[in-house]
Amino acid sequence: MVRTRIAPSPTGMLHLGTARTALFSWAYARHCGGNFILRIEDTDLERSTEEAVQVIYDSCAWLGLNYDEKPVRQTERLARYREVVDQLLRDGKAYHCYASREELDQMRTAQMERGEKARYDGRWRPENAVGKTPPADVAPIIRFRNPDTGDVTWDDMVKGPITINNRELDDLVIMRADGVPTYNFAVVVDDIDMAMTHVMRGDDHVNNTPRQINLYQALGAKVPRFGHLSMILGPDGKKLSKRHGAVSVMQYQEDGFLPEALFNYLARLGWSHGDDEKFSRTQLIEWFDGAHISNSPAMFDPKKLLWLNGEYIKEAEDAHLARLLKPFIEREGGVLNDIALEPVVALLKDRTQTLVELAKAAKVFYPAQAPAAELITAHVTDENRAALRSLYTKLRGLTQWQRGEIAAAIKVVVTETGLKMPKLAIPLRVLLTGQTQTPSIDAVLEIFGRERVLAALGSV
Repeated sequence: MVRTRIAPSPTGMLHLGTARTALFSWAYARHCGGNFILRIEDTDLERSTEEAVQVIYDSCAWLGLNYDEKPVRQTERLARYREVVDQLLRDGKAYHCYASREELDQMRTAQMERGEKARYDGRWRPENAVGKTPPADVAPIIRFRNPDTGDVTWDDMVKGPITINNRELDDLVIMRADGVPTYNFAVVVDDIDMAMTHVMRGDDHVNNTPRQINLYQALGAKVPRFGHLSMILGPDGKKLSKRHGAVSVMQYQEDGFLPEALFNYLARLGWSHGDDEKFSRTQLIEWFDGAHISNSPAMFDPKKLLWLNGEYIKEAEDAHLARLLKPFIEREGGVLNDIALEPVVALLKDRTQTLVELAKAAKVFYPAQAPAAELITAHVTDENRAALRSLYTKLRGLTQWQRGEIAAAIKVVVTETGLKMPKLAIPLRVLLTGQTQTPSIDAVLEIFGRERVLAALGSV
């Protein structure tokens, strides 16, 4: 069975690059009828926080990246890492290294001065440490004894065949002096124990892969299929970062994006299915067979994401949008009342691209306070007062409070009084909303309802 995973570190927000990797891993597992696993790599004890762990859970839930097993945390597996290290030590495939930080720094400086690649020189390998007395003031680290000869080769899902000669690799640290495993070691033990068959990750991990493959082989384990995804670039062609705007998943929720839109957009960053730009989760699962992942960097386009979000907002059910919109209206200073949100959403959603924009537009129906007296005085004048009273009479006599009938009544008043439409519509808007600009006045009156409209006009 295909098993994939996402393994973020809880040291900050879950960013778009990690979210895209998770999405690709999820889609591939779902396409193959396999399992998608979440692992929390929290061995960086100084920087990992519970808040960041919760952000990972929230981000996966918001994007709908459901995992199939209880999330695993590396800090719960420290005894297992120690067990595997002891096995490697017994098999002569790992050893204690007593070199101090200062000693290693001097070694690298001397190598670079000679024009050599800076790398560990194996000074504490057993054959090189014969007769050496371990220093009493240095707590040893544990290094993996990398093979001296041969090549490491794998067929990458994205980049194709890759070969690295073992002479390019040194003996990597697999456990620190405090007993905490390093990334390259812990991830291999985890993936072996969790029976991972496919590992997708950023191409900044390509250099780690040959080291990890050697660890798999030293432990007699099957090597998973690797796929290294190219980085995401900002509109300026540089690596996506905070300077390009929001780059964490939950920030997009705060900014009023729909999860369906961000999900769809992330799926198209470095993967394609013909010319399809907009597609459902079901379609992605059907199409995502691991092919057609680009080896070239993906370009993040905020304008395209905005457009896509606008399309999803237009197509969303009004009741669903209304539920999502409530906290955004309150955040914008609106006060929810008994005016139904669904007709407001139906009126406004085609002209907005985010829930924030929609909330700002909808706030006209949920004002925090009554219109200012000065504003009413400025717009309700002797020129239009008689027309407003005439409209009051006609609206009160309507048998059905519907947009068409309201528009007809307004048209009759404009014709009878000779006023131009803005001379009647603007004071109407001010009386009801405290604003001079709103959507079509007949639609606004319909949503406000007979009682509110007549009460406002009756005060003229």
